[in-house]
Amino acid sequence: MIRSLAILACLAPMPVEACRLALVLALDVSSSVDEAEYRLQTHGLAWALETDVIQSYLFQFPQAPVAVHVFEWSGRFRQSTILDWTQIRSPGDLAFVTNALRTAERSETEQPTAIGHALGHARRQFSRGPDCARQVIDISGDGLNNDGIRPDALYEMTTFDPVTVNGLPVGDGEVAGYYYREVIRGPGAFVEWAMSYENFAAAMARKLEREIKPPELSKKAPRNLKKASNDQRAYEQ
Repeated sequence: MIRSLAILACLAPMPVEACRLALVLALDVSSSVDEAEYRLQTHGLAWALETDVIQSYLFQFPQAPVAVHVFEWSGRFRQSTILDWTQIRSPGDLAFVTNALRTAERSETEQPTAIGHALGHARRQFSRGPDCARQVIDISGDGLNNDGIRPDALYEMTTFDPVTVNGLPVGDGEVAGYYYREVIRGPGAFVEWAMSYENFAAAMARKLEREIKPPELSKKAPRNLKKASNDQRAYEQ
């Protein structure tokens, strides 16, 4: 009872029908990503959203939903929307989101890795999205910036407050270290590392849990994620 009251107190300042979190998800489609790895990202994100734990947090406060925008990125001027701003209040809303992810068609195959430009594009999406209590960019990728402005230089030139940028690097320790040094920023920013694309879905689920759960619950240790009603490996198909 006390815990429930504490959670409601965190949400109390928001008016009815307010949005508690605006989440921009950015997926890497640069030339280092092959078709199978692309599907592991889009289907893996869909699977992560469907896990029991994530659904419980998404639907916990329907009067203050989570809004998501998903796009894929590669070169400096190569960003393509997969799903425009959608508020998730119900299983029907979630099904709409996951269907968009599973049926997405890749926009690029031969472009370099412009993380800074992807972050700038993600930042601009908040100006046309819902008015939410928190703004978070969730960017994933398997390489270092090699085209256009670097993330650290972008942060020096552009005001990102109050946006938090979290990272999901895929690959070796060099990529993870780069995300720690130059990509993440803002209050509570963190990196969730996937050593390969086969680990992407599980890493994304852990990442979403930390981002979506109410602030009071975020202080607790993450729970074990249960698999969705479909098989855990279905995101690869």
